[in-house]
Amino acid sequence: MISRRGLLLLSLMCGAGVLWSAALIVTLAAGARPLAAAVAVGVAAFLTVPGFAAGVLSNRRGYRTRQPMRPWRLASWVPPHVPHWAAIAAGLVFFGFWLAVVLAFASLDGNPAMKDGRYVLEDHDRVIEVNQEVYERQSDHQQQISLGVLGAFAVGGTFLCAARATDHET
Repeated sequence: MISRRGLLLLSLMCGAGVLWSAALIVTLAAGARPLAAAVAVGVAAFLTVPGFAAGVLSNRRGYRTRQPMRPWRLASWVPPHVPHWAAIAAGLVFFGFWLAVVLAFASLDGNPAMKDGRYVLEDHDRVIEVNQEVYERQSDHQQQISLGVLGAFAVGGTFLCAARATDHET
């Protein structure tokens, strides 16, 4: 079992993952690309994945959770000691990341690739030649999707680790 300090550290890491992902999504939406996709997504994954996994496991073991009896009742999803405002705030931030993913998917016109030194978009066995600007924008949309998914997981990891770490009944 992970200690409270360990869970708080993982919660802080996931919180940094939320801020990292959100900041990069905003800069990508503004048309700037501050880092390479591999670095940006790699750092987000490093900050997010351990905390999310620990949060799920510690909550599952600690609360012996099952599916809630009433799916739309907030008390069935949130541990009793967690303030409802925290759960609502986490839900709103999660929704923001979900919206970023949906908007990036809607703007995606194909898979950007380089073929014979040309910028192309591949879409259902069709290859469309595009200019560098369109190619980079489509690459940015792919990066935004990855960061949005990792940001949503980071919200969950932050919430789950913090909820378990602050439970004083265990």
